[in-house]
Amino acid sequence: MWNEPSAGVVVAESEDALRLPQPAVVDRVEPDSIGEELGFQPGDRLLSINGVRPRDLIDLQFLVGEEELTLEVQDPDGTIHQVELEKDADEGLGLAFTEALFDGLKQCNNHCPFCFIDQQPPGHRRSLYVKDDDYRLSFLYGSYLTLTNLSAADWQRIEAQRLSPLFVSVHATDPGLRERLLVNPRAGLLLEQLAWFQARQLQIHAQVVVCPGLNDGAALEQTLQDLSRFGAGDWPAVLSAAVVPVGLTRYRPDGDGLVPVDRDCARRVIAQVEPLQARFQMELGSRFAWLSDEWYLMAGYPLPPRDDYEDLPQEGNGVGSIRAFLEAMDEATGSLPASLDSPRRVSWVVGQLVAEALQPAVDRLNQVEGLEVLMHGLPSPYWGQEQVVTGLLTGSDLLTGLRERDLGEELLLPAVMLRQGQPVFLDDQTLESVAAQLPVPVDLVYGADDIVAACLGR
Repeated sequence: MWNEPSAGVVVAESEDALRLPQPAVVDRVEPDSIGEELGFQPGDRLLSINGVRPRDLIDLQFLVGEEELTLEVQDPDGTIHQVELEKDADEGLGLAFTEALFDGLKQCNNHCPFCFIDQQPPGHRRSLYVKDDDYRLSFLYGSYLTLTNLSAADWQRIEAQRLSPLFVSVHATDPGLRERLLVNPRAGLLLEQLAWFQARQLQIHAQVVVCPGLNDGAALEQTLQDLSRFGAGDWPAVLSAAVVPVGLTRYRPDGDGLVPVDRDCARRVIAQVEPLQARFQMELGSRFAWLSDEWYLMAGYPLPPRDDYEDLPQEGNGVGSIRAFLEAMDEATGSLPASLDSPRRVSWVVGQLVAEALQPAVDRLNQVEGLEVLMHGLPSPYWGQEQVVTGLLTGSDLLTGLRERDLGEELLLPAVMLRQGQPVFLDDQTLESVAAQLPVPVDLVYGADDIVAACLGR
């Protein structure tokens, strides 16, 4: 194993004794940046900074914070050279890289029966089946981890580099129940791990995936109560807890014992959590425990008002994301023209679960004379789900669901359907191939402003 100093790996004279991270490969260079001034180009490989080879973007950010740097760089043709420079402290190089991790991904060692990765059909690209459980990606991008695969060195690094907050999939705080849910004896250490965060003034956001009959009811109440005990004080160890429904697909194994969330279950969970929110508000000054939007949509209830979500601490987990989007649509449609010079008919595709909640935004757009927006809320035959959020729609769902529908003259396609910004859907179909099979052009939209501009033809 290679040594782990505070940031990166010190490059020894003989590299045979070390298992070194891979070089950081430049993906793009920001205009007018130090990197552009130094002549960096996509494909260049950053080997080390001041004699230290970074393991990931976190190391790299620490290392480039120095005022004097010596960079070891390898050109695409294999030529290695050194670059020395002086800059202001904490000024970046203006480089983006092809990967966030240069020493490999820490994968999951759990066997949760409700794991969405395991509920996919075989035969697609390998990246769809990778189970990320890496604390560094949690810190960088807010992905959830379970804390079950961390080594002593990982814990030391989290403390030394103050990697906080992290995002932790809790599911249950009862040690035996969490061990059963994750099928991992190390899962029962969670409360000790939360105490570790608390003692070091490090913080997490928590997630509870509710599986009816397993960790709902009394178990859910205990979980939220236990987490709230770490949510008090000037520096709470647990900043928030998101409660989300389990997602089940038609590809899951037979006899897994899992039950999908239905309307009655959604109403029971809401009735259970909302009183706890009121209590936490009095005790902690925050609602603390958050219900994802899906609970309200499945229950047939209206979404809570925007103020109930405070500063949206779990928006990335679907808590208040629809309400925030509707707020953004309100702003984007605040100064609509009375009419269009040339009539337009466009369609907008969303998941069937969210279509009703988004209808007011469509109604507002359709008040513009000469504009007609057709919203199509689709189910997902691919996953075997009638009520599905937009981000889970696949290429085959679009082709099946939009067949023989009126698409107007253009289809607005939310970019959230594509895999991590790549032009590929979750079923491995490419945007290009799907677009070629649709009768109208496709306009990829990224948010409220994009949608309004596309509807108005700007």
